[in-house]
Amino acid sequence: MEQLYAKYCACDCQVTTDSRAVHGGEIFFALRGEYFDGNRYALQALEAGADYAVVAADADLPDDNRLIRVEDPMTTLRDLAAWHRTHVRGGRLPVIGLTGTNGKTTSSYLIRHMLEEALGAKVGLVGTNGIMIGSESIRSERTTPESYELQKLFRQMVDAGCTHVVMEVSSHSLALERVAGIEYDVGAFLNLTQDHLDFHGTMEAYAEAKRKLFSQCRIGVLNRDDPWYGFMREGAQCPILDFSTESNEAALIAKDIRLTASGVRFAAVYGSKLALAKLAIPGMFSVYNALGVLGVGLALGLTLGQAVDALGTAKGVKGRVESVPTDGDYAILIDYAHTPDALENVLKTLRAVTRGRLIAVFGCGGDRDKAKRPLMGAIAADNADIALVTSDNPRTEDPEEIIREILAGMKDRPGRTKVICDRVEAIHWAIDNARSGDVILLAGKGHEDYQIVGKEKHHMDEREIVADYLRKRKRT
Repeated sequence: MEQLYAKYCACDCQVTTDSRAVHGGEIFFALRGEYFDGNRYALQALEAGADYAVVAADADLPDDNRLIRVEDPMTTLRDLAAWHRTHVRGGRLPVIGLTGTNGKTTSSYLIRHMLEEALGAKVGLVGTNGIMIGSESIRSERTTPESYELQKLFRQMVDAGCTHVVMEVSSHSLALERVAGIEYDVGAFLNLTQDHLDFHGTMEAYAEAKRKLFSQCRIGVLNRDDPWYGFMREGAQCPILDFSTESNEAALIAKDIRLTASGVRFAAVYGSKLALAKLAIPGMFSVYNALGVLGVGLALGLTLGQAVDALGTAKGVKGRVESVPTDGDYAILIDYAHTPDALENVLKTLRAVTRGRLIAVFGCGGDRDKAKRPLMGAIAADNADIALVTSDNPRTEDPEEIIREILAGMKDRPGRTKVICDRVEAIHWAIDNARSGDVILLAGKGHEDYQIVGKEKHHMDEREIVADYLRKRKRT
């Protein structure tokens, strides 16, 4: 292991978990995942030029002094990365972690804005929309990267002068221990609704993964109104600052809530302090997002006034109730809603501000939780005037079979459903059939500018699709 530590320091974290990415001089870590066992590729990595391969103790591999056998390569990688960042390169950033089914991305950007406005901070951000180091944007393949990638990012952020890190903490990263070893200054729980049961199996296992965050943070900010609040609080190993719109026993409370088409307003009450809060994103879910953000600010030492003033100047987030230009008296909004709860929230929000018909264009991802498909079908049919079922990211599944499973939840709702499997054609149909006062919701893709078919990503940006089609209509 001393060789490993020395090499890790010398190569400054030049490690990989992909044998195909070896160019020479790296350390290959053989991780076991959902579909692949990295131990099978250890010799291939060494042949490609890796200096060492860290493999599981029980891996069936021949003797080789370049193979370093450990109980769990994932744990070793995590511990090495954390040790290197703290003890070799120095520097530590305050880290804020957000977990929950919905609202993590929006809340992370709002927290980033709040810290920049209130403290003049330079903030690093890690999440679904990508990675930000101050104003520099870096693309990311997953919400929460692997442990060694995270530690390298933290190091880059320190070197770039960042003063804080805000990161979305996915249930996968908690269950797979990608973030084990990170001490969060603040951990926030926003909500828990059905998602990722293809991975976790049950809601209880999903909740248990989320709850791990509160065993590794200094203070927890929890949504008291969520049905899983008690479960989260029971397992928390840190002080709690909770927020609510319903309970006067919460530390932070929203009173006199006003919902409008342009956003939300409410009186934020924290102990003896009161301030008028506003956020330019509509919907009751925005009240909860705002409370979570304010709670994080308070946990970091901001005054209620500082937090509320900063939040009031925040704008929307790409792919979250994002408005795109149209060619008439109708609206098109793009939203990432890809869970039953998120779809219901955004449809109910838009219903309140729609003068004409509400048209929902949506689908469900392949190779993901199948149980939510009929639920989302029922929600779309119940809350939209036209529920247009289409393809999302079908991945390795037949998109028409996914649609059939969505339609199973819409059987008793005739006359409100239309099916167009091709997503581009579905968007075109919605535009062609829009009337004055209508609102078209393009749900599920949000910030994504691609569609996954099979195992390949194909470029697909709904903003471009809309703009290109409107230009075509104008010419004809």
